[in-house]
Amino acid sequence: MAWARAAENLAGIAGPVPRWGMENDPFNAFVDRTSIAGADTGPLSGLRFAVKDLFDVAGLPTLGSTPDWNPARTLATEHAWVVARLLEAGAAMVGKTVTDEVSLGIMGENKHHGQVINPRAPGHVPGGSSSGSAAAVAGGLVDFALGTDTGGSVRVPSSFCGLFGIRPTHGKIPVQGMLKQAPSFDTAGFMADRAEVFVRVAAVLLGDAPSAASPGQLLIGTQAFEAADPAVRAALQPALDAAAALIGGAEPAEIHPEGLEAANAHHQVLQPTEAHGTLADWLDTENPRLAWEVALGRARAMMIDPALIPPAQAFRAAFRARVAAMLGMDKVLAIPTTPFAAPPQGMRRSAMWHLRARISPLTTIAGQTGVPQINLPVGLVDGRPVGLSFLAPHGREDLLLHLVERLRHLAVPARV
Repeated sequence: MAWARAAENLAGIAGPVPRWGMENDPFNAFVDRTSIAGADTGPLSGLRFAVKDLFDVAGLPTLGSTPDWNPARTLATEHAWVVARLLEAGAAMVGKTVTDEVSLGIMGENKHHGQVINPRAPGHVPGGSSSGSAAAVAGGLVDFALGTDTGGSVRVPSSFCGLFGIRPTHGKIPVQGMLKQAPSFDTAGFMADRAEVFVRVAAVLLGDAPSAASPGQLLIGTQAFEAADPAVRAALQPALDAAAALIGGAEPAEIHPEGLEAANAHHQVLQPTEAHGTLADWLDTENPRLAWEVALGRARAMMIDPALIPPAQAFRAAFRARVAAMLGMDKVLAIPTTPFAAPPQGMRRSAMWHLRARISPLTTIAGQTGVPQINLPVGLVDGRPVGLSFLAPHGREDLLLHLVERLRHLAVPARV
């Protein structure tokens, strides 16, 4: 039972471990506990899922977990494509989950809803912006959950909470009924605690099964590993060695000759300006209550020189072409998902901004190029999860699912 797994995961928290039903929320993961039954039969029958508060669910508001989001917005009249697809496949929805305000965060801290608890690293952030979805899965309250990923919002919480998670090829999963942020970066993704569940969900939402053959070559993103803490590199090395043995060796790869910081600098022009275009009217009209960190990000976006946009777009086009040539038809690129394990809750904002700046050069690779990226929960640093990522050519999620199938036994703790 899902609640029983959640109780086991609370064992490290002080005090007696409670028993609860699905109506309770020990990890502060949910904003709404509405349940919707899935179809009587289907490939996901018997599974429960949660929905990030950026997806429409008929009869409920889509609020982005902020109290002032578009007060005039009526309740959703139909489900987002991904929600409808999962229900048709037999999965049951059990609620909507907390996101960083309007998805504008990466650590999983929402001033309005209180701290989402990381079930696998109590006292540390769960990662965002799909924080509630990650916590619900990692805590055993659901079998899988929907998230969105614009700048890392599925990949980062998957790493911090020890989950299988995916940012799919940009545009592969329809985003109808999803609250947009930066459309040329926005994707719908999902997270699961068990490889078997992850593969089943992928078949429904992506239409992909694991490739029968291993990727043609494993590339090691040396610049990305150099950006990670030594403890993270050490924790991921056994899984990296196993992947190399599976595929038949590995080769180092330079992701960009100017370095990941250069790629990230252009990303930090494009994504914030797109997000500002999406949110500017709301900010101007409603004067919403925002956490300091979110407000500061919006203010910085307003001050970006428009003259920087064309060169950033040109860089992105060239970067996409470079990565496409690097990956070819069937190669995969390995990088750390995050450069460190989940940091403590409640850090000073100045310290948190420094950590955010270290994450972005890793997440921008798939973000700018649109290729799919998967997180495998294969490492621990001081008892906290860290993930190993693989990136594949556009549309080759089947290669990534092959790695999930063949490396699933390395998950820490093992979740097969």
